[in-house]
Order: sequence, then C-alpha cells, then structure tokens
Amino acid sequence: MNEAAEVSTSLISSPVGVLMVLAGVAAIFFYLEQVVKQKEQAGQIKFNIFNFFPPLLFIYILPLIFSNTGVIPNDSPVYDFMSYAILPLFLVMLMLDVNVGGAIRVMGKGIFVMLFGTLGVMIGAPIAYAIVGGFLEPDTWKGFGTLAGSWIGGTGNMAAVAEGLKTPPSAFGLAALADNIVYIVWLPIMLGSKLLAKRFNKFTGVSKNRLAEMEKAAEDIKRDKGRQAMRHVLYLLAVGFAATYLAGLLSENFPVVEPVLTASTWRILLVTTLALALSFTPAKNIPGSHEIAMALIYLFVANMGARAHVSEVLGQAPLFIVGAYIWVFIHGGFCLLGAKIFKVDVHSAAIASAANIGGAASAPVVAAYHKESLVPVSILMALIGYAIGTYAAFATAQFCYWVSTIYF
Repeated sequence: MNEAAEVSTSLISSPVGVLMVLAGVAAIFFYLEQVVKQKEQAGQIKFNIFNFFPPLLFIYILPLIFSNTGVIPNDSPVYDFMSYAILPLFLVMLMLDVNVGGAIRVMGKGIFVMLFGTLGVMIGAPIAYAIVGGFLEPDTWKGFGTLAGSWIGGTGNMAAVAEGLKTPPSAFGLAALADNIVYIVWLPIMLGSKLLAKRFNKFTGVSKNRLAEMEKAAEDIKRDKGRQAMRHVLYLLAVGFAATYLAGLLSENFPVVEPVLTASTWRILLVTTLALALSFTPAKNIPGSHEIAMALIYLFVANMGARAHVSEVLGQAPLFIVGAYIWVFIHGGFCLLGAKIFKVDVHSAAIASAANIGGAASAPVVAAYHKESLVPVSILMALIGYAIGTYAAFATAQFCYWVSTIYF
C-alpha cells in the first residue's frame, strides 16, 4: 500500500492530527505517572506500575497500536520532519547541560569505572549479537546499535543513533522493549548492591576519604540557571536550529562509508559535536534546555512507535531480550573490573552502571538509595554518558554489523 492510500484510510491522517495524538499520548502517561506517584506517597496505593514500566514504554506502544489499527498512519510527513528537524534540536539542548570538567572533578577515578562500563556495553553488544543474531532479521544489528545509544547515554542518544543508522521502527521498538525489560532486573541489582558495601569496598581497596571528598566537590560545582522566561525559549530555538543547519551543511563534505557512516550519521555526529562545543560557552547557562529536550525526546519516541509494525516487533522480541540480558551482564563484569582496578566504592560503581544503563532518569534513583548526597554526582555522570553515548554507540553498531556479515 502506498503512502497516500494508507493516509487516506487512517481515522486521523492530517499532520496536525498526528502530532496531536503523539503529544497527547506522551502527556497522558506523564500525567498518569504523576497521579500514581502522589497516591503512592499518600499511602492510597501500594503498587506503582511506573516503578517497573516507565512512561517511555507506553509512549512507544500506544502509537504502535494506533498506527497498526488505522487510527493514525504508519507513514506521514510529520515523521520525516521530526527526524530531520526535531531530533537534532533536542540533541543540542540536551548537550548544553553537559559539564565534563565538573564531572571529572567530582567523580575522580569513578569516571573510569563508568568508561569501563561503556567499554562493556561496546564489547558486550557484538558478543550478544553473535549468540542470537542468526535467529533475527538481517538489519537487527541496527537495533543493537540503537540500544547501545541508550545504555551508554540515554533515550536522546538512542533516538539520535536510530536516526543516523536509519534503524527500522520495528528494531527501535525491540531496543526500547529490551531496554525496559532489562531495567526491571538490573535496577534492583544496583540498589541491592548497597548491602554489599563493606565487602565490596574491602575487595576494591577503596580509600576511606573518597565519599567525603566526592560530596564536598559536588557542593562546589552546584549551578542554578535561574527561572526560565520566554526569551530563553527563543534563545534555545535559535541556537538549536543554527547548529542543526550548520551540521547539515558540513555533513555534505564528509565521505560516506556504508552502512554506518552515512550522510545521516555524519549529520548527527556533527550536531552532537557542535552542541558539546556550545556547552563550553555562555549558552550552557540558558534555563530550560533540559526540560524542552526531554519533552521533544518523548515526542520522538512516540513517533518511532507510530512507524513500526506489531508483527515485526513481537516476532523477534524474545531472542532480542535474551541477547540484551547476556549483554548487560558483560557490562556489569566490566564495571566490577573497573572498580577493582581504580579502587572505587560500591556506591560510585552502582551509580556508574546506572548512568550507563538507565541514564539520567535512573542514576539519581540509585544514588538516592545508596547515599542521598551523591544525587548531584549521579546526574553529572549521566551527562557524561550523554556526551560520549552517540559516538560510542555508532562504533558499537559497526561492530555488530561486522558480526552480522557472518550470518547474512
């Protein structure tokens, strides 16, 4: 069925109508999460479904159902616009908050544990794909590369890598599904590691003064951007679209090396690089960048769900998830090795892993459980993941592609 025919048979087919649905789905599930959280805190309910299945999963699945049942189309000009304009815009805003120097000053050797965890993600991906890839569709290696974006950085990196690789929406869905299902098991492990603090710290030989030094350093770099005003939104849009436009111009001059280093990949890498450069300028002090970025990211996730086909996601899900579990335990082994080599405490190691696998949403949760004063540290570490996530994930995708040539 061609695009025009599909659009005409959808209940809601206009670009504005499709945007209404995508934005509405994202808004509803964050509203529900807030309501349920308030009821949980008030003791009115004991089970909070969003503790196990975050809004992201529903924000992907509901548009998937809508597009496969004729409510909205699988193809729409809106989806192309979001890939070309909205995605690089939120990448710029996301990177403005990155504070590389601050993170290094606070975390010290803990940064190396996170980098070891990142290395574990990069090495674990092709190993896991080598085990299960022969049973999956030929282009599922792109799904592994996309998931690497999330596990090194966060949802924004996952979306960026998916755009660069032109990951099929179904493979993006597998990545999103595996991300959340692994999270259900991995988060309790990171939280429970607190109980092993004495044994772990004895095993790694950590300095007794390390935690106190981290807390003091975290206090020294706290930054308040102030209250957001209308002009700040305009500043952010101007900076974001300028970086997007410049990256598009520059990407035309870079060599294409299929299948990973395409023109689209170069564009995403250039946007990321320009945005990181901006994080060293006064642009980093513009209020509201993170909030706008996250709103656009979830809108993009809804867009990816709308473009997928249910049968393609469900058929490959079990083996993809098995591969993801193999992969995440390889990552855990690398974190443990890094903690031993660099003599780092269990709290820093758990936060480092959470910053990789869960990103900025999960790292503060783990930090708060281990030691409340380390919450600012965890956010800094997650931001380092944002900074390196896109670059490292594209490299991981290349590794997985090389493995795929064995099977296909």
